[in-house]
Amino acid sequence: MNWPTWKTMALVLVLIQLSFSFCLSFHADKIVLLPGQPHISFQHFSGYVAVDDKNHKALFYYFVESETDPTSKPLVIWLNGGPGCSSLGVGAFSENGPFRPNGEALIKNEHSWDREANLLYLEAPVGVGFSYAKGSSSYVTMNDETTARDNLVFLQCWFNKFPQYKHNDLFLTGESYAGHYIPQLTKLMIEINKKEKIFNLKGVALGNPVLEYATDFNSRAEFFWSHGLISDSTYKMFTTVCNYSRYVSEYYNYYGPLMLRKS
Repeated sequence: MNWPTWKTMALVLVLIQLSFSFCLSFHADKIVLLPGQPHISFQHFSGYVAVDDKNHKALFYYFVESETDPTSKPLVIWLNGGPGCSSLGVGAFSENGPFRPNGEALIKNEHSWDREANLLYLEAPVGVGFSYAKGSSSYVTMNDETTARDNLVFLQCWFNKFPQYKHNDLFLTGESYAGHYIPQLTKLMIEINKKEKIFNLKGVALGNPVLEYATDFNSRAEFFWSHGLISDSTYKMFTTVCNYSRYVSEYYNYYGPLMLRKS
């Protein structure tokens, strides 16, 4: 490669990078300043992504770039559960996001995940937080399957808004009823990737997930007691008052043998 050609290519690459940075700086969804926001060294964005034009469904998101080198950091998607729990109000501003409200202003969260990752908080399904649908039919027919499809469309369209993050390592994370949202969304993403790798999915993480109500709730007393979290007397009251005894044999087989004391 001769010198003029090399210089031309280098100039083109620099101009592309500058134009890319310029577009991001003036992104339509960029947040200029939140009320009471302290000085920050990162960019953050929020807005809507239409997921169903026929039923006028749109999901709301809040995106926080990593404090350092966001282009190389993973993209972590966070979903709260419920169903009906806001990923914005709970996840972003009460748990792992960059700010915490103190009643007068926003203060920096020293344990925010944006120190190590880019964070994308998704309000799903429609009806949660600021996400909406026009007309009641979308709320009546909503279920886990439609939610997974809407979340998939959201991601596909969101990457059109932020194409620079399409190839970053991608992780799906959440808590509570996200124990349903995330596995079902992951399944759809894997099916798409089998045809053409669209998502650079690297893993999922679930905290206190709701998996199956009968198992989750009817095994609580056994779990707490067997891990030394409650006393024998509390365990006895728990199982007697809540009448969980009829589930014992079924769910012991599910969790494996427990070292139970003989009465």
